[in-house]
Amino acid sequence: MLEHYGQQQRYIVQLNTYDPESPQFYDELYVAQGQPREAAAPLIQWLQGLSLDEMNQHHKTAQIALLKLGVTFNVYQDNQGVERVFPFDIIPRIIAADQWQRLEQGLKQRITALNLFLEDIYNDQKILKNGKIPLNIIESASGLLKPCEGIKPPTGIWCHVTGTDLVRDRNGEWFVLEDNLRVPSGISYVLENRRVMKSTFPNIFQTMDIRPVDDYPSHLLETLLNLAPPHLQNPNVVVLTPGIYNSAYYEHSFLAQQMGVELVEGRDLVVVDGYLQMRTTKGLRRVDVIYRRLDDIFLDPTAFRSDSLLGVPGLMDVYRQGRVALANAPGTGVADDKVVYAFVPEMIRYYLGEDPLLSNVPTYLCWREQDREYVLQHLHELVVKSANEAGGYGMLVGTAASEEERAAFAEKIKANPRNYIAQPTLCLSRVPTLINSHVEGRHVDLRPYILYRGHDDIYVHPGGLTRVALRKGSLVVNSSQGGGSKDTWVLAD
Repeated sequence: MLEHYGQQQRYIVQLNTYDPESPQFYDELYVAQGQPREAAAPLIQWLQGLSLDEMNQHHKTAQIALLKLGVTFNVYQDNQGVERVFPFDIIPRIIAADQWQRLEQGLKQRITALNLFLEDIYNDQKILKNGKIPLNIIESASGLLKPCEGIKPPTGIWCHVTGTDLVRDRNGEWFVLEDNLRVPSGISYVLENRRVMKSTFPNIFQTMDIRPVDDYPSHLLETLLNLAPPHLQNPNVVVLTPGIYNSAYYEHSFLAQQMGVELVEGRDLVVVDGYLQMRTTKGLRRVDVIYRRLDDIFLDPTAFRSDSLLGVPGLMDVYRQGRVALANAPGTGVADDKVVYAFVPEMIRYYLGEDPLLSNVPTYLCWREQDREYVLQHLHELVVKSANEAGGYGMLVGTAASEEERAAFAEKIKANPRNYIAQPTLCLSRVPTLINSHVEGRHVDLRPYILYRGHDDIYVHPGGLTRVALRKGSLVVNSSQGGGSKDTWVLAD
């Protein structure tokens, strides 16, 4: 009994002495040392009732549960094996109801403008003709697809599923870091993290009014079904995956299973009689809606990359004729371009006549001579990113890079300035994290998921994927770079 009491006290002391390093960093759970934020107070009080051994055991139990569920990801450049378990930390992130409401409004505004931009850029191009975005920036974007020009996607929607990456600075202000409109991944981790947390800590969910997340698959299915022609009583929806070696294959199979639809690869599909058909043991069956989880250029070898073995020959012809719907629409990658990202605030003003509710991170565009000169002179204090890389690749964190690394990156910028942007090194917010049986602050970002069904019908999933940089001092949260995740608790009103 005394031993248990001592362990319990040891954990309480850790929490009470946890240093949020305010005002250097915004801490998501603490205002100051020993002073929890109002929304987090019930969680902190409850955690203080656990001993260190209990906390560690819960942590191990959660990891084992995720392993048994098969919650893994692949790292292409990893020679130690194909699959890894996505690291998970059991101390959640909490977002108060009023904070979430403001985020929700800002995300809805942003995705509405982005959808209008995509419709415009592949048709009338008014925003270019009016000089709001330089023509050469769009024409040089690798995500701009000529075969998509003139296309009118079903219901006029291009970006059905979006994952927008957000960060907070030292003052707690939210900024948009980037938009992901092609095939954003990570929602399966959100759902499985919550399932594990509820089974590990069932009592706290009875104490705190936390918004549920498990209805996402039904919202996603509704979004996809809305794309089918209204005369079809039972439209056939499928999830199209590149296959088992894709980094997000677990998520593809998970979402297909949760929605109750077929998971298919390109070899399972064929165009016959002008329609997309799925091979089954009972013959061919028409496909009406595809939730595609492979990149644009692999969709159809007759329209994009001729060497693609992942797509379906003739798929784009069927799509142009309105005989199959694709989510997201091909061509949305132009809005993923990190140079185009810098113009989203202008898009909001141009298309909606409103000021942005969510700010971009201040961004230097290296194609501009003045910006480029500044970036080259301040590489030691900036984060430089390639316009179309993801997963933490093609990036330089100047504060952590060596002089040789900065010099090498400077040459890349000079050789291809259009391909690079730079941003100040933000003091990303932190959340207490269990590290080797100790509670330490780690930097986080947030990826909420938005389902767009029209200007007046936008669903923002409560919470999103909180990615955490598990390495001390690191600002890179990507799983491929050693990051993990946390459960995100959005509190109800």
